[in-house]
Amino acid sequence: MYKSIGNMKSTNRQLLWWIGALIAGTLLGLLHSGTVDAVCNFIATLYTRLFQFLAVPTVALAIMTTLISFGRQQSARRIFTRTITYTLLTTLVAALVGLGMYLLIAPEPIPQGMLSGGSEVGAEETFYDHIVSVIPNNIVQPFLSGNVLSILIIAVAFGLAISFMPESSRKSVLTDGVQGIQEVFFILIKALIKTLPLGITAFAAQLSAQLSGGIILGSLGRWAAVILIGNVLQFAVVLPLFLLIRGLNPVKVLKAMGPAVVMALFTKSSAATLPVTLASAEERLGVDPKVSRFVLPICTTINMNGCAAFILVTSLFVMRCGGIELSIWQMLTWVLIAVLSAVGNAGVPMGCFFLTLSLMTGVGAPVEVMGLILPIYTIVDMVETAENVWSDSCVCAMTDKDLRE
Repeated sequence: MYKSIGNMKSTNRQLLWWIGALIAGTLLGLLHSGTVDAVCNFIATLYTRLFQFLAVPTVALAIMTTLISFGRQQSARRIFTRTITYTLLTTLVAALVGLGMYLLIAPEPIPQGMLSGGSEVGAEETFYDHIVSVIPNNIVQPFLSGNVLSILIIAVAFGLAISFMPESSRKSVLTDGVQGIQEVFFILIKALIKTLPLGITAFAAQLSAQLSGGIILGSLGRWAAVILIGNVLQFAVVLPLFLLIRGLNPVKVLKAMGPAVVMALFTKSSAATLPVTLASAEERLGVDPKVSRFVLPICTTINMNGCAAFILVTSLFVMRCGGIELSIWQMLTWVLIAVLSAVGNAGVPMGCFFLTLSLMTGVGAPVEVMGLILPIYTIVDMVETAENVWSDSCVCAMTDKDLRE
């Protein structure tokens, strides 16, 4: 518990730094100084490249380690099956809610003339060509070309293959190797996040300098409205409906899990909140410890309702900014991509942001838009994390009730 309080204080200090960087960057951009704008554009470009460098391998390794761990859950198949079922259902609905809000609010794209680059993907490419292009025909080419969807397919295949290998020293070597490489990238990401106030200052300056007649501000405002309203609907309507269908009182569950949800809002980390989530589930909600200590760590890893909605809505928005218009069937395909990506987003700091960035790099969408999103991402991340922990709590409560029955 003391460790969790320490983590929250550290995160609050980080949040203050980020807010300060956002304010400083906004003021610098309003100066409209050619020298200041050039320096900020240079720093923003460097951070964009560093994000791209870390994003794809980090996401691929996260998916692999998540799937590898599936093979270790043989002793509790019933709990595991129900956890996965509820996780996939709630995550799928979260993505569909995000899609509905995106179609309803329809955020206007940022004009391509205000971005330093655009999409390299031609609008004439058919959906069939797109599907075929993501099926890898060798293991090296997707990594050389940056085809993120192909890389995700490879990561899923290798993760499942290692998971189903018989227990042996060779499987242990492979598992330890993948986890070791993942730790290296985590250290690099943590180092980048420590310097992130500098990047936020540059991106905020870039954003405030580029505001033209409120066009960018209006576009980002509508994008943020889609994300936040979708999260609120998932939190206050969809998840309570899941509980009601299973015969649980949503008010009682939320009241019991309130400390965990509130802490998640400020820590922006499901993992850092886990001790409080476990204590609330067992001591306040009365969940069987055998269930809570199995379900909640898994949910912390794979149950990412807010992340799925963020990936979907942000991907559609960024692609539209790059002139890539999708049919409703293509959007539904991206719903599945967002769900599977969110499930594989295991323990990655700023995972939703990195994952979306890597997907947009793969399809040739203008990743500069992600830089414009970054200054307000911290607020979105707070809301998403609170929703994720609330969803974890709901899955745990429903699984516990199933097993009691």
